[in-house]
Amino acid sequence: MSRDHVEPVERSVSDASAPSGAAAAPGAPDRAEAPFLELLARGAAAEAYERPVLLARAEGRPAERIAALEHAKLLALRVRAELEGRRRREAELSALFETAHDLAGLRDVDAVLQAIVQRARSLLGTDVAYLSLNDPVRGDTYMRVTEGSVAARFQQLRLGMGEGLGGLVAQTARPYVTDDYFRDERFRHTATIDAGVRDEGLVAILGVPLTLGANVIGVLFAADRRARVFEREQIALLGSFAALAAAAIDTANLLTETRSALADLERANEIIRDRSGVIERASDVHDRLAELVLRGGGVHDVAAAVSQVLDGTVEFREAVAAPAGALETSRAEGHAVRHQDDWIAAVAAGGELLGALVLRGHPGLDPVDQRTLERAAMVTSLLLLARRSAAEAEQRVRGELLDDLLDARDRDPRLLRERASRLNADLDATHVVLAARLDAAAADADQEAAARRRLWSAASHLAATRHGLAAARDGGTVLLLPLEPGDTATEVARRAARHLGTAVHEAVTVGASAPVRDLASRPDVVVAAYEEGRRCLDALRLMGRSGDGAAAEDFGFLGLLLAGDRDVAGFVDRTIGQVVAYDERRGTDLVHTLDAYFACGMSPARTKDELHVHVNTVAQRLERVGRLLGDDWQTPARALEIQLALRLHRLASPTPH
Repeated sequence: MSRDHVEPVERSVSDASAPSGAAAAPGAPDRAEAPFLELLARGAAAEAYERPVLLARAEGRPAERIAALEHAKLLALRVRAELEGRRRREAELSALFETAHDLAGLRDVDAVLQAIVQRARSLLGTDVAYLSLNDPVRGDTYMRVTEGSVAARFQQLRLGMGEGLGGLVAQTARPYVTDDYFRDERFRHTATIDAGVRDEGLVAILGVPLTLGANVIGVLFAADRRARVFEREQIALLGSFAALAAAAIDTANLLTETRSALADLERANEIIRDRSGVIERASDVHDRLAELVLRGGGVHDVAAAVSQVLDGTVEFREAVAAPAGALETSRAEGHAVRHQDDWIAAVAAGGELLGALVLRGHPGLDPVDQRTLERAAMVTSLLLLARRSAAEAEQRVRGELLDDLLDARDRDPRLLRERASRLNADLDATHVVLAARLDAAAADADQEAAARRRLWSAASHLAATRHGLAAARDGGTVLLLPLEPGDTATEVARRAARHLGTAVHEAVTVGASAPVRDLASRPDVVVAAYEEGRRCLDALRLMGRSGDGAAAEDFGFLGLLLAGDRDVAGFVDRTIGQVVAYDERRGTDLVHTLDAYFACGMSPARTKDELHVHVNTVAQRLERVGRLLGDDWQTPARALEIQLALRLHRLASPTPH
């Protein structure tokens, strides 16, 4: 004990034993209690209360005086103990009140549990305090919060039900205390738990259950690293903290459930709002599309209306202009499908693909908007069918006009032009006659008739959009299409084959005539052109090129046999025209050299003898021919065509070289 505690006591004792009148007589009760009152006022330690008695004995005070001091000491110690108990209870109540206040304003359950563990450790004066919670899924209990712990393994412990002191508390729902953990045999020790407790260095442990109703949800612990006896009041205090901790967890669970319920309500409200918006949008789409149908709108009007509803760009495309894979998937599934950043909705009627509605640059599309696009595609197909029904009469008229041209029945150019003008066709323009036919064999007569009707319908639609004519003929279809500037008969035939094949979902082969003109003045030209187109069609099928399109010019010298007008000059020009033109411009003799070269069996050595020139001259001339005709000019097929063209050229120019 320090001297500042002892010296006042000594002075008090001396004063109490003084013989003069400055103090009361020895043994007076008030004088005997004076030093102890001063010790109580100063809050001195319990050991300090022995000093007045010891000093009185050392000074030889009377027995009555010493007895009075002993009595006063006992009373003072009793008062001190009462004051200490009240201070302790006040601190405990204050901590419980603060914890309850924290619980009332609960925001973070982890923070509240941490505060509970900290205050429990502080009030009980233990080295460590910690809290574990039960895991109903795994059937054990695990560390949730620790205070004062230094061992990582201890902080990560999991205790099975009935294992260790904590497992016993969690299983029985009763407090348990041990003065020496490792010597206590009342609970089941395990190597894992004992290793964690040993790492932490714990000896004395008190555990109380955290209960909600009849259920234990965890355990609150206070522990020391030395042997210690926990008093009944300390067990009760820790139990009070455990009750607050259980209330905090329950409150947190209720808050979580409340927040979850509020979130569910919010999501439900959002769904209701969305559904309300969906209904309004669907009603708007229905009203707009119904109005379009009633006032006779077209497919592009539908696309414009849906563009406004979907807040994007929707356009109608012909089947050949839409992505083939996505279009076929949409037609097969009956739904709009995504293609890169676009959405494709097939416009189909029965088995026929009429086109597509394409929503461009809109990769994110909710199911409602997707159904809106699909509904618009359905309305578009209905409009197209209605328009087709109205156009079928026009198509029949177009077919009748083409039939008249093919049969050469009406030879009045003025009447022919008038009939064509009413159909938005121009018989004075350059045209190509196409013969189209399906290649797949039908299973029966009904299916074959249906396939032919689909082909005629698709051909009529193509003719109407291209300002041409179409008619069913000879088991297939014949088309009369204008030739655009820069186009060739071959390109027209191939495009028609692709378009018709896509429309009817079968391979369609198309043969084309050479370009024809003055149809109004010379209707018989159409007949000859149709026969030429049919011969090209038959040639394609014989060569196994079903589903393709070609004109006579694509068959080389065979084209002379297929072409109706036997365009010999055209064949010669296409085959060796560049060589002939080179000779005419430069005054060379490449054509004669080619004649000699082929006549000598394509031998340069014999050719130089035939021409009476050096072999290098022959080589130079043949090199020039190769640059004009292409590197493959000596292949068997090309060589045959070149020799035929040379002979025809020689026949047309009888002047000897």
